[in-house]
Amino acid sequence: MISKKIIHSFFSFLFLFLFVECANKNHNEDKKKDDVDIANIIFDHVGDSHEWHVVGTHNHGITFSLPIILWNRNKGLDIFSSSKFSCKNVVKGKYGYYKMFKGIIYNTNYLGSLYMDSKGVPKNDKPWDFSITKNVVSIFMSSFLLSYIFIRMKRNYKNYQLKWSLGIFLEFLILFIRDEIAIPNIGSRKYKIFLPFLLTSFFFILINNLIGLIPGFPNVTGNISITLVLSVMTFIVSNINSNVSYWKHIFWMPEVPIGIRLLLAPIEFIGIFIRPLTLCIRLFANITAGHIIILSFICLIFIFKNFFIAGFSIIFGFFISMLEIMVSFLQAFIFTTLSALLIGMSVKNYDHDSSKTH
Repeated sequence: MISKKIIHSFFSFLFLFLFVECANKNHNEDKKKDDVDIANIIFDHVGDSHEWHVVGTHNHGITFSLPIILWNRNKGLDIFSSSKFSCKNVVKGKYGYYKMFKGIIYNTNYLGSLYMDSKGVPKNDKPWDFSITKNVVSIFMSSFLLSYIFIRMKRNYKNYQLKWSLGIFLEFLILFIRDEIAIPNIGSRKYKIFLPFLLTSFFFILINNLIGLIPGFPNVTGNISITLVLSVMTFIVSNINSNVSYWKHIFWMPEVPIGIRLLLAPIEFIGIFIRPLTLCIRLFANITAGHIIILSFICLIFIFKNFFIAGFSIIFGFFISMLEIMVSFLQAFIFTTLSALLIGMSVKNYDHDSSKTH
């Protein structure tokens, strides 16, 4: 059970973080003092950026400037701090001039000119952006943390037994993934090949889900680029290891009339790409929705400035926060289970299994 001190500290930190962030928004000279830009607050938290705003805004708060790494086509590599975009309208690099517009960096001239199309999107060339964003930093942190935890877990084994409480919990999760996800979906003969991938996916998603709940930390698994890469990895693993029987049952289903086969074959082919895509969207949507709901409840305090609304926002914000902890485990479990299911479908020998039934 979670102790009262931990709950109180977590919620106090959450409220203080959002109070400072919302209050600092009021210092914007272009707005009235009573205005709170809720959309900007929410999207600043759930989105990625070249700066890590721990508390507050650019001008008021704690901000870490991250390195900008740009490859200016065939000219060369430019590296500088993201703080230069805060200080200047145009940044001069070694191989050109750059300007940031809505979080995207464009090539420009020394005046910072951007040539817009009819939809308001710059037509300027974009350099290849290899910058270290706050999501990338968070991924590095979670990877080092996972490595430390499991290396320590390995070293705490004595006579095949663990005496570390966190290690015992992790061992339970590992055995659960093996016995309840990998073996039932992939089979007892082939599961060992794919178990490392499933374990890595589960713990990577889980730890980034939990880190994203800490006030001030990025929402990594709420970024569709991250979930898309995870889904593509599942797609590659499942299709590279697929067998002839799998493809036969997709494009030329046995014991099915030819007309039905011709109708189902393109549908099944499209389904190969749709299934991993649903993994991407499900994880992204559920994690992002939770963060938006929590921030929306807290921001109600600064909109209505009412004691009863404050009590309502705090109570329901705390409830959603506790629910999000459960969702963090649930979404990691769902992603891993569906990945194991897709892998199991691709490696299963349907002809051998059907001959057994006959």
